Amino acid sequence: MATAGQIWVVLVALLAGRVWGGLTGDGADFGSGDGHGADLTGDGAVPTIDEADLASGDGADLVNGEADLTSDRPDMTSEADATQLDRQAADFIAKLNQDYQLHCNQMVKKRWNFNANLTDHNQKIMNEYAAEYASYQKEKWAEVIQWDWMKINDPLTRRQFKHFSTLGPAALPDEKFKMLEDIMMNSTDPEELKHVWLQWREQSGKKMRKDYIQFAGLINDIAWANNFTDGTDMWLDDYDTPDFRERLAALWEEVAPLYRQLHAFVRGRLRARYGDSVVSRSGPIPAHLLGNMWAQAWGNIIDICKPYPEKKAADVSAQMKEAGYTPVRMFRLSEEFFTSLGLEPMPDTFWNLSVLERPADGRELVCHASAWDFCDQRDFRIKQCTVVSMDQLITVHHEMGHIQYYIQYKDLPMALRRGANSGFHEALGDTLALSVQTRKHLKKIGLLKEEKDDPEVDLNFLMLTALDKIAFLPFGYLIDKWRWDLFSNVTSPEDLNCAWWKLREELQGVKPPQPRSEADFDPGAKYHVPANTPYVRYFVARILQFQFHKALCQAAGEYDPQDSSRPLHQCDIYQSKEAGKLLSAMMRLGHSVPWPDALEAITGQRAMDASPLREYFRPLEEWLTKENERTGETVGWKSDGPVCTKTPEATCTGRK
Repeated sequence: MATAGQIWVVLVALLAGRVWGGLTGDGADFGSGDGHGADLTGDGAVPTIDEADLASGDGADLVNGEADLTSDRPDMTSEADATQLDRQAADFIAKLNQDYQLHCNQMVKKRWNFNANLTDHNQKIMNEYAAEYASYQKEKWAEVIQWDWMKINDPLTRRQFKHFSTLGPAALPDEKFKMLEDIMMNSTDPEELKHVWLQWREQSGKKMRKDYIQFAGLINDIAWANNFTDGTDMWLDDYDTPDFRERLAALWEEVAPLYRQLHAFVRGRLRARYGDSVVSRSGPIPAHLLGNMWAQAWGNIIDICKPYPEKKAADVSAQMKEAGYTPVRMFRLSEEFFTSLGLEPMPDTFWNLSVLERPADGRELVCHASAWDFCDQRDFRIKQCTVVSMDQLITVHHEMGHIQYYIQYKDLPMALRRGANSGFHEALGDTLALSVQTRKHLKKIGLLKEEKDDPEVDLNFLMLTALDKIAFLPFGYLIDKWRWDLFSNVTSPEDLNCAWWKLREELQGVKPPQPRSEADFDPGAKYHVPANTPYVRYFVARILQFQFHKALCQAAGEYDPQDSSRPLHQCDIYQSKEAGKLLSAMMRLGHSVPWPDALEAITGQRAMDASPLREYFRPLEEWLTKENERTGETVGWKSDGPVCTKTPEATCTGRK
């Protein structure tokens, strides 16, 4: 039986190996506050040569008996014309894609077997193959970089060469690669909450501070080995946008007014519960009071935040149980949602091989919901220990969204079977959930009795949604902002923790329950930091999902900005073939074009836009503004004391 420690070490290693394809395979839920828990495995992501386990082991030689992919490489010293270069390059990349698909399929199978049955035997097989896989990747990368691929005329071929020319950690010299491997090996009592918060960080982040400083240096070594300026440049390469950081900053400024109104309201409700001595009127909120270990999602304190506490939310869990719903029936219902849009049904392999509920044989498995692409164009699965509830029904639709995306782009070359950028996959699943959770949809599928629309129930619903999606935004933005500053030497290793709390205070308006110091390493308590998982994709997904939702709702005739009787938050795209056409047009593109092209296919716009998010929450924002004025709440915050010091005795300079 695998111990918790074994699982943690192996799964950190699985997430550490960011190689071909940039960052991580799309479709994995990494628990970003997406409403269905933290995935400690990264399972579900296609290992697009970025999911290689860094475990050591000799194993079999993967390349024995394979086609020699170097035989078609043109002599780059000759004067071969552009047509000949394009033809030879296309032949080479086609062989590489075919070869890679076979290895990818084997890697995913071994990862699936381990995640679906956590035994030492399955773990050993997975680790051994992953080490071999990493060697294979390095060999093929060495062949790819001999091509002068920037001179290739065909944009699709050139895009695949770009994909395969970035290797990631395996590009390091062997001794540094080994070094990287070694490194990666409902209370309401404020004092109790403080104790738990502090102990989590004492037992997690603090212990890895020294290793993480060394690891961050290796990230830059990886970047330099792959011809990037630094780790920041490498991480942002997936977005194909030189000014992407500036665009993200502008998006944050666009949504910040709504966040500040929500923050002021929540702080007032917390002050009413805990008193002025615990929660101040104008300062940051103590992070340990927000119902989440990282204060990234605040839905667990909805009981004190409902605008109308006497009104119940539309939770149909009881109705589902009364109607005899089973996990399989929930997935069949979700499949019908997609086919009602004119999209693809699930293949037989999905129904025959997925794990849709906890196995009855008692085996240990990773229960967190995840969607899997087995790289062979026909095998797609979900692993989820589904229980019958409304929350799980929404999760089912989210995961099925990933599968639909996999199916839609399955006929592209292997290198391009990814989302348009790292945020698209998560955005798609959440976009569909926006329709599924509406009362209109629940009525259509017979889970909610006919009742009149109630604006007060609507506001409660919007508040709950905002406590998840709006509260998350600054956190989703600042994790990578902190890491970018570290990789770019804006933040020195001596200022790791204070730089973290400076951003938490400035952007999120939260503070630790007691001042922290550079003896601590609080970012390391968030799994994605030691796991080397880029996080800004979740911020991007939060923005994109509302942009997608608005475009689909307008195509479905369900939303008109000029008609106040049909607000965006009540839209349901179910049974709209027009909405389905837009979705399919975007999904089929995969990663074959720059992401603005894919965005334009579904929205008609080439830039990310936060205004649909503001439109969706407009009724709540108007209510919050009036309520905060009525109660005299301060909107915004200012520092009310040190949040972090160089040493426990020093004075912190990182304040707003």
